[in-house]
Amino acid sequence: MNNSRLTIAQYVDGLASGDRIVLSKAITLAESNLPNDQILAGQLIEQIMPRTGNSIRIGITGVPGVGKSTFIEAFGNTLSDDGKKIAVLTIDPSSQLTKGSILGDKTRMQSLSKNPNVYIRPTASGNILGGIANRTREAMLLCEAAGFDVIIVETVGVGQSEVSVRNMVDFFLLLMLAGAGDELQGIKKGIMEMADAIVITKADGDNIQHATKAQADFQHALHLFPARSSGWSPVVSTSSSIENKGIAEVWKLIKKFQTKTSESGFFEQQRSEQNVQWFKEYFQQLLVLDFQRNEFLQNAMAKLSVSVREKLTSPYSAAQQLLAEYHKLIRES
Repeated sequence: MNNSRLTIAQYVDGLASGDRIVLSKAITLAESNLPNDQILAGQLIEQIMPRTGNSIRIGITGVPGVGKSTFIEAFGNTLSDDGKKIAVLTIDPSSQLTKGSILGDKTRMQSLSKNPNVYIRPTASGNILGGIANRTREAMLLCEAAGFDVIIVETVGVGQSEVSVRNMVDFFLLLMLAGAGDELQGIKKGIMEMADAIVITKADGDNIQHATKAQADFQHALHLFPARSSGWSPVVSTSSSIENKGIAEVWKLIKKFQTKTSESGFFEQQRSEQNVQWFKEYFQQLLVLDFQRNEFLQNAMAKLSVSVREKLTSPYSAAQQLLAEYHKLIRES
């Protein structure tokens, strides 16, 4: 496959046949901010929609140093042994100064990257909050169209804004460390409320006792939260990626969640609500891009910025003036 731009038919056919080179090119296309690429990506997503939705989407998050990559490697190999094809979308934090990203997840997951049933796609988070990349949803759909059974999204682990990943996955897994201070104070309440399961990692060696205590503490804390509309009660477990303990149990737990919520109708209801959320967020992105590409509005913003900087205009008033200019353009168009 050469580096020239593919046609929609070539993308669709390549994805249908499970061609990973075409899949990578399709994700790159979806991530592009070029207007023509966005149009092509939109057409591609429309074409593949009938082939999407057949996977289980899992978000995995946790504080830095919790061992997300190590856990995902052991977890992915376990799923592969169960006959599943797995796509791992790993999000690397981008520098706010250089906008660069290390993108070293394949290096951290060497064993998994060699597994023929696994596809790993590192992506920079850019300026997007929530520990996700700008086109993570599109990447998930493209992976589903390529025939992957399980989509794993490894998030940056950036704090409370991390909860936005909840809006695009079926199952939200929170990894935590034991013995690293006051565990219940070390994680944001908002993330805990949205976690479908918590796994205490590195439960091996001298840390087993700490992990067991942390498991009991977290399970008690979860009981204090209100009942969920899904009817699912979050579970806290322990695991050791090095000793491969507790990994298969996490997969059994996720399958149990999928069965229970599918039978109740919550599984599809949640996905429908996520699609509406996606629509609203994408529309906001399009508004921002439209604003940024308008030369008149950018000049107006530059002038108002000078006025704000020199304290001639308040930020509030300047924003109102810029919005008025935007409305004026809409009326005149």
